This record gives sequence, C-alpha cells and structure tokens, in this order.
Amino acid sequence: MQTQPTASHFIGGAYVEDTAGTPIDVIYPATGEVIGRVHSATPAIIDQALTSARAAQAEWAAMTGTERGRILRRAADILRARNHELSVLETYDTGKPYQETSVADATSGADALEYFGGLAASLTGEHIPLGEDWVYTRREPLGVCVGIGAWNYPTQIACWKGAPALACGNTMVFKPSETTPLCALKVAEILHEAGAPAGVYNVVQGLGDVGAALVSEPRVDKVSLTGSVPTGRKVYAAAAAEMKHVTMELGGKSPLIIFDDADLENAVSGAIMGNFYSSGQVCSNGTRVFVQSGIKEAFLARLTERLGKAVIGDPQDPETSFGPMVSARQTEIVQGYIAKGQDEGARLVTGGKRVERDGFFLEPTVFADVTDDMTIAREEIFGPVMAVLDFEDEADVMARANDTEFGLAAGVFTRDLTRAHRVAAGFEAGTCFINSYNDAPVEAPFGGVKASGVGRENSKAAIEHYSQVKSVYVRMGDVEAPF
Repeated sequence: MQTQPTASHFIGGAYVEDTAGTPIDVIYPATGEVIGRVHSATPAIIDQALTSARAAQAEWAAMTGTERGRILRRAADILRARNHELSVLETYDTGKPYQETSVADATSGADALEYFGGLAASLTGEHIPLGEDWVYTRREPLGVCVGIGAWNYPTQIACWKGAPALACGNTMVFKPSETTPLCALKVAEILHEAGAPAGVYNVVQGLGDVGAALVSEPRVDKVSLTGSVPTGRKVYAAAAAEMKHVTMELGGKSPLIIFDDADLENAVSGAIMGNFYSSGQVCSNGTRVFVQSGIKEAFLARLTERLGKAVIGDPQDPETSFGPMVSARQTEIVQGYIAKGQDEGARLVTGGKRVERDGFFLEPTVFADVTDDMTIAREEIFGPVMAVLDFEDEADVMARANDTEFGLAAGVFTRDLTRAHRVAAGFEAGTCFINSYNDAPVEAPFGGVKASGVGRENSKAAIEHYSQVKSVYVRMGDVEAPF
C-alpha cells in the first residue's frame, strides 16, 4: 500500500506541493513508524486554494442542481468501488482496524455524497401568493466554505462537510487534522475524477495556524469545524469577527442510562459500541454509563467477559477488533486520566495498562463505583475508558445525566418504551438513542447543544447551514406613494 501522497495539497483539480511549509510526519499508530510526510500550507498555498475555490464557485453554482447531484452521486459510486483501497489507507492514517474502516468510513462518506447528490435538484425556493402580488424565494449558496476536520474519521468528515456544501452550489477548502492528513486528499481526487470542476473541492494541510488563517480570511463565507470545545470557542470568536456562517460539532461527555429492565446483552453491546469502537476515539461516545443498581454487578460481569474477547493486534488484519490510539500524545493523555481515576477512588474493573507491543495500544478500561464529581466523569477523555455510575431512580439519574457542560449525545436502554421516549425527551442532547448507541445514518441530523456545538451535520437540516434564502417581492399593479 502506497501511503506517501503524491503531494501535500490538492488545489484546482491537481496535486500541489510546497516544501517550504513545515514538514508533518504521518505516523502509523500500530507501529509508531513514519509512513509518509506532508508539508503545512504556506501563505502562498492558502491563497492559491482560496483563489481557486472563489474562481470555481460561480461556475459550480451556475450548474443545475441535477448536474451537481449527478457528479456527487458519481463520486459516491467511485468511493464504493474503491472501498478496500480507501479503508486500508484510513487504517494506516488512524490506526483503526480494517474491520471497522471497511464498513464505516468510506461507506459513510459515500452515503453522504449520494444523499446530498439526490437532494441537489430539489433545493429550490417557493412561491408565496399575496393577493394580486406575490413573493418568490431563491435558495442560494453562501460562497466559499472552509471545512476543518478531526482525526478520528478523516474520510467521513471530509464527505460530511463537502457533500452538503457542494450540493448547495458552494465550493470548499478542507483542512484535515495534521494527525491524519492522507484520506481527504483521496476524497478531493475522487470528486474531481467524478466531474467536479477544478477548484470546487480543495485540500490543504497544516497545523492550527493554517486553520486560523482560513477562518479569518475575508474570502471565506462559511466555516464548519469538527473538533474540541477549546478549538471551537476560538473558531467561533474568529468567525464572528467577520460575521461568517458557522457550524461546529464539538466534544461530549455523553450519558448512557441502562435501566434494570433492559435486555442485558443489548445493553452491554451498546456500551461497547459507545465506549470502545475506534478505541474510544468518538466524540459522541456514552462514556458515563449509568447502570441501575439492581443489575450493576451482572452488567459488569458480562461486560468484562465480552471485553476479554476483543482481538488486539495488527489493524490491517481483518480479525483484529480493537486497535491503537491515534498518537503517542493521545495515549499519554488517556493514561493520565486512568491514573486520575485510580487516585480519586474509582474501582478499576478491567484494563488500565499499555499493551506490550509496538504502537500506541491501550487496554479497554472500565471503572466502577464512579461518582459524579470524579474527573473521569466530568472531562472528555477520548480514549477507551468507561466510567460506570450507579443510580436508583429515573428522576435522580436524569438530573445527573444532564449535569454537564456538554450535550452532544445520550442513550437509554429499557424495555419500557413509554419511559424510553420520556427519557429521550428529557435529555439535554442533540442526538439521542433508544436501545442503540452511535448509529449515525446520513438521513438523520447529527450535532449537539450547549458546549457540544452549533448546527447539524447530515439530513435536510444541513442544507440550511450551507445556503441562504433570498426573497423577491413582485408587485403586479401600480406603486402607491404618499406624495
């Protein structure tokens, strides 16, 4: 597998290199080896990308929605046809097992391209009759959009941001995380191969300074960020200074409530999916697992047994089900939280150690007897660490579940559907799950409230964030004036 990209950036329909930029090594998390190198975008590269996007926007917006949609759907077909290649690349980029990337990454990106490609032709205005007069509206693109991605789902995020933006007639400059720079380049290449005009979708690499430069650029009309809350606050402030449109999907410390009438096996599966998929590096994870006291020990016993079946190893091996952390730095951060959990008195049920092999592997870790004030119950860890908290009744657990600055996701397991819907209605979260966790189809809005974000990814809701409505009043008779 060739992991060294043709060049660092993709601008104006072609790969572009500028070795004057700061070199960024691409590290394979499973071994710690350098497998590629890109260069951070210099001011000249940033200018080239924005100039290209601005020049292409008029041509792209002038195309009919049917034409734009056809290109997006063609790109979706190419992504699916190249799924194996793209999944292997994502595994090298992130360290996630091929078992995951082959079903969840390029396929999810393809779904987004297909969905918004199908919507593109229907993005029209409306007619509003007012007696003899009437108003019609036009749904118009915003212009040049900047997408800033996170490192955990690089292919998916590149498509989740690009698909609605392009469907609405915008162009995009996308900056992937410097930790996982490879996959977005392939998305740009495929969109161009599918027929998107040069400059419609561009990719530039870089650290935080590149993102800051893009956000503050006057030629940028919209910013969409997936990242941490501290980064989100900086981006929000910088974008506000220029009155730019903004959507942000940020961090979480989501609650997962398991009542004593829940199907235990399904609840354990949901907790595993909400804590250990992608080695726990998912922003919506339900890492505060509230278990009703009557089933707590049964839950912990079955969870421990299931985690013992995790296959930790080479992520390229289709049998591997649990991979490494994305980087040495993230591994150290998570180890710090594990130590803090033990220091503050939580009971370590299983895991908690580095795996003795090359790369950045940590054992799946479960703490029990966690209290609401412990650090591991308050702060986002972004690693394979589950905190299990006891509860007695619904009213108590709901107040505790909502006692957080975050509001990205929440879940509940119970056989009582009346209670399930009541709990879902009571969650202070943008994305909720009943007897499930972390399902994210493109047809459903995804995003958070409170500190977890602004706006929504996916579904028809995303169209509102990448377009604006113009009203046109048409008078059919004479204009009356007072003088």
